[in-house]
Amino acid sequence: MSLARQLLVLQVIIVSLLVAGGAVFVYLDVARHAEDSAREKVISVASTFADEPTVTEAVGTADPTAILQPLAERIRVDTGVDFVVVMDTEGRRFTHPNPEQIGGQFLGHTDRALAGETLTETYTGTLGPSVRAVVPVYDQDRHIVALVSVGITLNAIAGKVRDRLVPLIIVAVLALAVGTAGTYLVSRRLRRQTHGLGPAELGRRLSYHEAILHAVHEGLLLVDRDRRVALCNDGARALLDLAGPVEGRRIDDLGLPEPLVHSLSGARVAHDEIRLTDRRVLVVNSAPVHAGDGVHGSVVTLRDHTELLALTGELNSVRGFAESLRSQAHEAANRLHTVVSLVELGRTREAVEFATAELRIAQRLTDRVVGAVAEPVLAALLLGKAAEASERGATLVITEDTGIDDAVLDGDPVAARDVVTILGNLIDNALDAALEAGGPAQVFVTARVDGAELVLRVADNGPGVEPDQVQDLFHRGWSTKSGAGRGLGLALVGQAVRRGGGTIEVRADGGAVFTVRLPVSSGVRS
Repeated sequence: MSLARQLLVLQVIIVSLLVAGGAVFVYLDVARHAEDSAREKVISVASTFADEPTVTEAVGTADPTAILQPLAERIRVDTGVDFVVVMDTEGRRFTHPNPEQIGGQFLGHTDRALAGETLTETYTGTLGPSVRAVVPVYDQDRHIVALVSVGITLNAIAGKVRDRLVPLIIVAVLALAVGTAGTYLVSRRLRRQTHGLGPAELGRRLSYHEAILHAVHEGLLLVDRDRRVALCNDGARALLDLAGPVEGRRIDDLGLPEPLVHSLSGARVAHDEIRLTDRRVLVVNSAPVHAGDGVHGSVVTLRDHTELLALTGELNSVRGFAESLRSQAHEAANRLHTVVSLVELGRTREAVEFATAELRIAQRLTDRVVGAVAEPVLAALLLGKAAEASERGATLVITEDTGIDDAVLDGDPVAARDVVTILGNLIDNALDAALEAGGPAQVFVTARVDGAELVLRVADNGPGVEPDQVQDLFHRGWSTKSGAGRGLGLALVGQAVRRGGGTIEVRADGGAVFTVRLPVSSGVRS
């Protein structure tokens, strides 16, 4: 049976029991009320009849029955009781609904009435079980001269209860029908929402759901219409560096960068958007959740793009180095042809001078870089960028105060990768800016250790940066160039600087000057 059907059966049973219990309670209450009402009625009728002067006068005559029997029957009929019996103090009847019982002994207790009290009891007499009251009759001297007993049979009381029982049953049946109908409607709604699945199947699906959420490395977020997190799996916690309880908190209270918050909380479709945190590059996909009454929230998936982007950057660097080598090989072939031609022409001296001059020019840059930067990663990067700048018609200048030994990065591949990211992207942006200016393009690079900090400075003679643009430079998507895929380099620089616990400064001095300071081991030598 489906969960909805089981709940329907259970709720019908519960409603039936509640209605039946309520009906029994009302029935018992009605029966008790009817008996109490009968007891009050017989006491009232008996007391009123006993106070009649006619009763006192008739008891003192030779034939009390002749006077009292018609009077008692008239009162019995008018009040609706079953019997009105007048008796002497010995219990001998003067009146009775059945004339044959007149003169007989009264069946019941009279001792408390003879003591001057009003007696009520349920007793079986000549008419069957009845609720009766026995009261004394006083003469003018307040002596008890007779007793009056008024009663209503239990059959009469039961008849009144039965008269009230029919409406009670009708109300109970209607309540049961309404309760069953409401339960059925709730069951139908539940069956639609649970797709007719049983408890076991729902339990299995929930177990699968929990296992999938904790097994996948990709991040999954469910955000409701109020921008609160409804669900966050382990992958999302790790990718967003979230600690503590997350469900129920607003997206903009999680301490995430504003562009990422916009992607996570927007009720729009987002496809492979690149967003940056302090430590990672994330690919964000988002889709709204639609229901009958509108958008209920959004489903967001997160993928870690950090390693892939780093490898892509390294691949681009290697590709740049390869292009530089290809260009240099082409230039070397041209120069070799020149030397061969000079030799063939018998101009050996000129051939030697030409070859040695070209060698000195090429070796000078290599010696300058390797002599100033003993760190192999930075040296390779600067040599590659110098070759790239030369090929693009620009000049990469290594300043005189550049000097770093091979202990700066202390063999840390992550730190080396961050330095390559920072310096490589800053040089690329500086080359682009210097070439756009139209004049002789120059880029000045400084890399040195200042105390416990690694200082990386890149300056260009381009158009510079407007002061109001500095705050947006390191946001994803900011760029002075048009086209898809722009605006990521400086964002990665800002991320790497934050990850390394450093600072970055931007100023204009005949162009743009970017200065990055990263903490390094205090024992390195500059």
